[in-house]
Amino acid sequence: MFTEKEIQYLKNQPLARIATVSAALQPDVAPVGFRFDGKRFLITGFDVSRTFKYKNIQAGNHQVALVIDDLVTIDPWLPRGIKVHGTAEIVEMKGQPVLIVHPERHWSWGIENQAFIDGKPFSRKVDHTPGA
Repeated sequence: MFTEKEIQYLKNQPLARIATVSAALQPDVAPVGFRFDGKRFLITGFDVSRTFKYKNIQAGNHQVALVIDDLVTIDPWLPRGIKVHGTAEIVEMKGQPVLIVHPERHWSWGIENQAFIDGKPFSRKVDHTPGA
């Protein structure tokens, strides 16, 4: 569901921000390093099991949002990025917990097209659910 340009962008970005929510419905956003395998996002980190994101997902709040973005230049203003809505699960890999984000839909801007067209924001939206 990701285009070749989006995949290349994701594979060349070192940081993202992940949003999760606690059992008390408190949102939490955290910067994370990630790997993209072409279909899903793998998030690890130092002692990840002590983080809010881990605890929120472990508590059963599997809905997450992920943003990967940057600025090509500030003059002119050329942002680009990808926002993902999906679900997350915790798996063990090589003895370490890994958060895996499974995209359900994503939006991208400034990668396939300009982020602004005729002065208005422009993004590409893709639904990853079967039959969408």
